[in-house]
Amino acid sequence: MTRLLAGRSVLVVEDEMLVMMMIEDMLSDLGCEAISTAATVDQAIRHIGNKAFDVAMLDMNLGGISSESVADALALHHVPFIYSTGNTRNDTRQGHSDRPVLRKPFKAETLEQLLTVALLEGHRGAKSET
Repeated sequence: MTRLLAGRSVLVVEDEMLVMMMIEDMLSDLGCEAISTAATVDQAIRHIGNKAFDVAMLDMNLGGISSESVADALALHHVPFIYSTGNTRNDTRQGHSDRPVLRKPFKAETLEQLLTVALLEGHRGAKSET
């Protein structure tokens, strides 16, 4: 089976270092070629402005700060993305409620599935615009 993530450039926005390292390992095992990381809203916005990404994974809450501005920047740059969260309640993001949500903890297979869906929807032009 050919993996759609193979060779892709991925942005991971996650404020928990151990979780970020685990995600990097998973993405590397899935064949992602370039994995960039950011732990804050400002770091993420800088990455998005300076580099093109195929897909992104965005924690909903970065050190107590909403990541909504990062979601807006990703949408503006036409980067398909998924949310991730450790919260058990059904959080939705205004303007981006159609994005898949990955609940922590998760398995590599689930990460692959949701990122693949985001890529496929992005290629069909099904990204939400803000």
